Amino acid sequence: MEAQNLLSRFFPNYKIPLIRASKKPFSSSLPSNPSFHSLLQSHNCVSFKTHHSPCLKGSLKTIFFCLNASENAVLEEKDYKKPRVVKRKKLAVFISGGGSNFKSVHEACFEGLVHGDIVVLVTNKPDCGGAEYAKNKEIPVVLFPRTKDAPDGLSPSDLVAALRRLEVDFILLAGYLKLIPAELIQAYPRSILNIHPSLLPAFGGKGYYGMKVHKAVIASGARYSGPTIHFVDEHYDTGRILAQRVVPVLANDTAEDLAARVLHEEHQLYVEVTAALCEERLIWREDGVPLIQNKENPNEYS
Repeated sequence: MEAQNLLSRFFPNYKIPLIRASKKPFSSSLPSNPSFHSLLQSHNCVSFKTHHSPCLKGSLKTIFFCLNASENAVLEEKDYKKPRVVKRKKLAVFISGGGSNFKSVHEACFEGLVHGDIVVLVTNKPDCGGAEYAKNKEIPVVLFPRTKDAPDGLSPSDLVAALRRLEVDFILLAGYLKLIPAELIQAYPRSILNIHPSLLPAFGGKGYYGMKVHKAVIASGARYSGPTIHFVDEHYDTGRILAQRVVPVLANDTAEDLAARVLHEEHQLYVEVTAALCEERLIWREDGVPLIQNKENPNEYS
């Protein structure tokens, strides 16, 4: 048969299985040979499929054949790049209280939902619930900032140095009530996120935190609220918005009712955004707006 004879001329030791009138594809490896390629290209062939994949500096070369009732074959060559390897990211989390979002992200890292690890917890309240959780999970706890009441706390420059030593990639604020110093923002541009319990820019800024936010939302008559994740700048809650999740404000809601509904969404949203960060799926639009690339469809953004 022509295909058999053609292959045997160039590769005496290579045997190709004989197939009669089969429409099902099969696979078989072929050695690489330039003369063989040119000869095959001169024949009018169609229809059997086989894979040959020697490594070629950063790409895999694959040869495709198809074989049907016809005894002719055609060669199609395609280059495939090796998949890009994304390194596991190191995260620092800042809290001032119970740290429920911190716990949620930590659990997601442990379960493999986030391609990263929390390597340090930073807090201004060393006895808070989140700090106790970190100690139990053997996550280092750093006190910041240094004050009269907390002389063991780090200065801004010391904190930057400590985060650098730990090779921190991203910083997540999760209920941290202090203003982030300019030194830290400059050291980690576009790498510090905060979560706020309202749909910014509404009900944000200095003094808007915790239950105060939810009381203000209800008092305003707003029909919707929800968490916002945004990049951090030198001011309270004014950085670029990255993600939001909407919840209804019901007619008979108390601040506690609304807070619970928003917090449930916070836990999910922060994990999703952190996963996108660690997988390097953040895209900055030309006008400076950050977007999240869809994992299943890279051409879609949120």
